[in-house]
Amino acid sequence: MNLLKALAAVGSMTFLSRILGFVRDTLIARVFGAGVYTDAFFIAFKIPNLLRRLFAEGAFSQAFVPVLAEYKNRRGHDETHALVNHVATLLGLALLVVMIIGVIAAPWVVYLSAPGFKSSPDKFQLTVDLLRITFPYIFFISLVSLAGGVLNTWSRFSVPAFTPVLLNLSFIVAALFFAPYFDPPIMVLAWAVFFGGVAQLAFQVPFLLKVGLVPRFSLNLHDEGVWRILKLMGPAVFGVSIAQLSLLINTIFASFLQTGSVSWLYYADRLMEFPTGMLGVALGTILLPSLSKSYADKTDGEYSQLLDWGLRLTFMLALPSAVALAVLGVPLIAALFRYGEFNATDLFMTRQALVAYSVGLLGLILIKVLAPGFYARQNIKTPVKIAIFTLLATQVMNLVFVFGLNLAHAGLALAISLGACLNAGLLYYYLRHDGIFQPQPGWILFLLKLLVAVSAMGAVLWFGMGVESNWLHYGFVEKILRIMMLVAGGAGTYFLALWLQGIRLRDFMRRTKA
Repeated sequence: MNLLKALAAVGSMTFLSRILGFVRDTLIARVFGAGVYTDAFFIAFKIPNLLRRLFAEGAFSQAFVPVLAEYKNRRGHDETHALVNHVATLLGLALLVVMIIGVIAAPWVVYLSAPGFKSSPDKFQLTVDLLRITFPYIFFISLVSLAGGVLNTWSRFSVPAFTPVLLNLSFIVAALFFAPYFDPPIMVLAWAVFFGGVAQLAFQVPFLLKVGLVPRFSLNLHDEGVWRILKLMGPAVFGVSIAQLSLLINTIFASFLQTGSVSWLYYADRLMEFPTGMLGVALGTILLPSLSKSYADKTDGEYSQLLDWGLRLTFMLALPSAVALAVLGVPLIAALFRYGEFNATDLFMTRQALVAYSVGLLGLILIKVLAPGFYARQNIKTPVKIAIFTLLATQVMNLVFVFGLNLAHAGLALAISLGACLNAGLLYYYLRHDGIFQPQPGWILFLLKLLVAVSAMGAVLWFGMGVESNWLHYGFVEKILRIMMLVAGGAGTYFLALWLQGIRLRDFMRRTKA
């Protein structure tokens, strides 16, 4: 299997999903703006979405895929299918219980996640109503994650990568055609979440049929593989999903700040998810099965080379992305969200959060490359210690930035960013300290070349952007055309500078056995 080709396939599917995600958010911003209704919806959507990232894409995937890869490589198809059956059955039953509890306990969940809303009874009740519709999403999307883990282990990367497109389509159709039929109209977005989850699960079933691993109901609480996954899952919640836990705590802080703070952080985070999804999620998706196979086959040299490959790609693509987001904050937000109810104040407040988030973009993506280095080896203890320390450090920074330095919502974003950098730095340190990772030669020269290319790109973007206030007055078509020219000019400058310094695409070609 060509890893670079697989990365391009997953990245392209993620790119499509992110583009549709921006269309979705542009529609939401245009129709609903940034205020009471969007604050309520984003909280109601954030809670099941957070659980998805914690348990479905985070802890579950990191625990399930290494064990599944071991079964695939060392045991027969029948034992592997039995494992999938037992895991799916237990997961489905547990999710059903969680879903029922979440719907019943919605008022308490909202109070814990956004206590500041209690001072506005209408806003609080609306959030509760929205949450009761969106909460079942965790049931569907967790099963989607299980199916995606199976398909990724069988190198069917494009299918799970395409699946999120269906949720964005659900949002777009709902906002465009059905919002007027709901009172208040924001309720349509909650139902879009519900039906988007159903569509994603239904889409993956035919592909599971092709690999002969459609789960069947089979409850076996004594399955050794199931218990290994469960033992890995608990600590992995902290080890992999620290950024998401910090985002939830940030939401609690933001609920006490100026109205619109939750929405400004959301829109900035959506821009951040573009590079983290295209690169971070794609790399993590590809590396985890490959690293797990390498560990199962006991090929330590291959293991270290895979990590080195992932780290170099991360630096080469994440560093310019972070600089571009910081420099082009106003043009990007103006082009994507500055319509309808989304006003100039919303734009500049969102830009503050985006600049703060961009500080930690490299760290956020590095975590998605470095954490699989531990989880593929079924090493839980080290990432957990790092995660707990990082979580505590992030909350201390929240208090300092928000209440000490009065940075408001931007301080919350900055704390997340610095916490991600700290997390990534500690993961790297222990990979080296424990002898798991040995960097390949040439890192210093490689980083110097990247800095030269990034500096050239940053200068082109800064001068090409022009006066920021002009972006408030450009029409839609002009904004999109200008953004496209800026992105093309910046990317062209960056990759030309790399090419002139001798860095070639073929340097990153890498093959592994499927």
